[in-house]
Amino acid sequence: MFSVLSYGRLVARAVLGGLSQTDSRDYSLVTASCGFGKDFRKGILKKGMCYGDDACFVARHRTADVLGVADGVGGWRDYGVDPSQFSGTLMRTCERLVKEGRFVPSNPVGILTAGYCELLQNKVPLLGSSTACIVVLDRTSHRLHTANLGDSGFLVVRGGEVVHRSDEQQHYFNTPFQLSIAPPEAEGVVLSDSPEAADSTSFDVQLGDIILTATDGLFDNMPDYMILQELKKLKNSNYESIQQTARSIAEQAHELAYDPTYMSPFAQFACDNGLNVRGGKPDDITVLLSIVAEYTD
Repeated sequence: MFSVLSYGRLVARAVLGGLSQTDSRDYSLVTASCGFGKDFRKGILKKGMCYGDDACFVARHRTADVLGVADGVGGWRDYGVDPSQFSGTLMRTCERLVKEGRFVPSNPVGILTAGYCELLQNKVPLLGSSTACIVVLDRTSHRLHTANLGDSGFLVVRGGEVVHRSDEQQHYFNTPFQLSIAPPEAEGVVLSDSPEAADSTSFDVQLGDIILTATDGLFDNMPDYMILQELKKLKNSNYESIQQTARSIAEQAHELAYDPTYMSPFAQFACDNGLNVRGGKPDDITVLLSIVAEYTD
């Protein structure tokens, strides 16, 4: 149901809350993942880090650590298509590109574009749609480069406060930007955005910064203040602590998703759009929780 991923010798001397950016040491990410598929798939981790129709990856190359999450569009199931195939294939392809070094750390949109193009050129027919968020830490420059298409996203927390976050991209209520591959007869009808439409940001990070990358199943069910309350439980940057906190966040979001009386962020957004909605939003939930730590080869 959860997994922990870490690479290299990570020196967990980062102080939660951040330190001044005066050193020349390389940084890296200590990352744990947890997730739930909704309904009959709850608690089942599919092959290749897929929780339900969500998918994710954590990869590294010589100069960077890279994270990704994607949320397969469930509406394809009505047409006999497994939505997890598209999101899972997209994330596995991006992961391979990173491990092969076929990317530029400062250009996460390029990773998304290359991965999507491979899917379009795939000889094996693949149909579906997905949102996507890619986060890249350049170890030497200490800069985080991000690309977010749709309503998955990330938060960067420092000193108990959100200092950076992704912008959600929606065409209209509950219809996020998405990458798609449609059958020929449906091209032009199925919503499809370009990877270049992804919102991109770049900014410096500090030792001890917390990076939470997740699909909308988390953000639709937990407001920032609840997430921050859970992150306060992180007392150090060892794997076990990060893993436990990632699991706690995912479990709380999963529980709230099925609470019919809870006024979730999704329900509030629906009310803002003139809909009388209350309760959580049952959905697949994927959480990648990372801490910026010192890295030594």
